[in-house]
Amino acid sequence: MKNKKQGAESGSSKGISRRGFIRGAGLSTAGSVLLSSEVFAFEYEEETGKELGPDAMTIQMKVNGMVRSLSVEPRTTLASALRDHLELTGTKVVCDRGSCSACTVYVDGKPVNSCMMSVFDVGDKEVTTIEGIAKDGELHPVQEAFIEHDASQCGYCTPGMVMSCAHLLENNGDPTLEDVKKATRGNLCRCGTHPHVFKATLAAAKK
Repeated sequence: MKNKKQGAESGSSKGISRRGFIRGAGLSTAGSVLLSSEVFAFEYEEETGKELGPDAMTIQMKVNGMVRSLSVEPRTTLASALRDHLELTGTKVVCDRGSCSACTVYVDGKPVNSCMMSVFDVGDKEVTTIEGIAKDGELHPVQEAFIEHDASQCGYCTPGMVMSCAHLLENNGDPTLEDVKKATRGNLCRCGTHPHVFKATLAAAKK
């Protein structure tokens, strides 16, 4: 046991790291990729910036034109902050990994998947949710068109679809069908109502 311990200490004193050992072992490219992505995932990296947590912190966030205060833990996503802390449940969380875009909101006017964004990354930017695009009690033209053209089925994808389509019309008042398809390419509808979404958006553009 003593010899083994001394050998380990000797190896350590020479500065042999796991990374250096693997590099010198002549692994294949595939093996190197596998090890780089899995073995080294837990290796320590020096972090910069302000440390947060572990307890909840009170922050302020501008949402739909109003400054709101909320107490959130560092792990809180923007989607969770909106739904669980501010009760803005129009924003839906379906895949919770940025694949379906049901959770789409605007951050400073740009669509983002709120399930993939930390609430602490919002800072002083303004967040707009599906509840915030209607003005003075009047539905957004895209919302009206979705109703008229039956563009929602189960409804889980609908808020994200509306947000993507409304953003398109805000930047392109006369879109083509291809423009609408491109704008909603990240929005997944398991019910298959995309054709109605396209018709509704083109109809809303005419208004």
